[in-house]
Amino acid sequence: MFSLQRFFSQDTKFFDLLEASADEILQLTELLVDLLKDRTHSHPLDQFAVARGKDKRITDQISEELVNTFVTGLEREDIEMLSYALYRTCKTIEKFAERFNLAPQRLQNVDFTAQTELIQRATKTLSEMVRLLRKNPSLEVVKEMNERMQTIESAADDVILKLLGEVYGGKFEPIQAMMVRDLYDLLEKVIDRCRDAANAIMHITLKNS
Repeated sequence: MFSLQRFFSQDTKFFDLLEASADEILQLTELLVDLLKDRTHSHPLDQFAVARGKDKRITDQISEELVNTFVTGLEREDIEMLSYALYRTCKTIEKFAERFNLAPQRLQNVDFTAQTELIQRATKTLSEMVRLLRKNPSLEVVKEMNERMQTIESAADDVILKLLGEVYGGKFEPIQAMMVRDLYDLLEKVIDRCRDAANAIMHITLKNS
């Protein structure tokens, strides 16, 4: 098997940066869960902005390092593909927080539990997959974890169909229904972004196995 560790050992900085990006996703997921606990008033979103800003700087640094690094063990476009997928995950979580925070008082009776639990599972799985790259993973291990992510994404599809059925069925008054539909879609996109990043890792592993 092609050894990622052997060919990429001089470039552990890329592993460090990708793992740091995955850490910001986990941090934003924790902030998201905490945000949903109190809906009596709007909350400062400084921590969301800080975490997303850190991830943006990590993404930019990866791009700069790719320009300045003559040889990499992984193809440059693969590193950029994964880096961008991670950044989009962070950005989508922040976007949800911004929309939710416009009028949390109108969302008192909205249950986001099923989606947030799946997001926690998805971001944890993604973090584990990112960390596998440093360890020269076998194709079988990465495939198993990617299948786990696909299972989470499939479950999320089932959940949003049920939730949208409630929206279209008249459970919420019109303005609230518009807000809820938008927020459900954003949470669905967070899981889709995690799936995209997992697929990027699977692509990298397949190419180098």
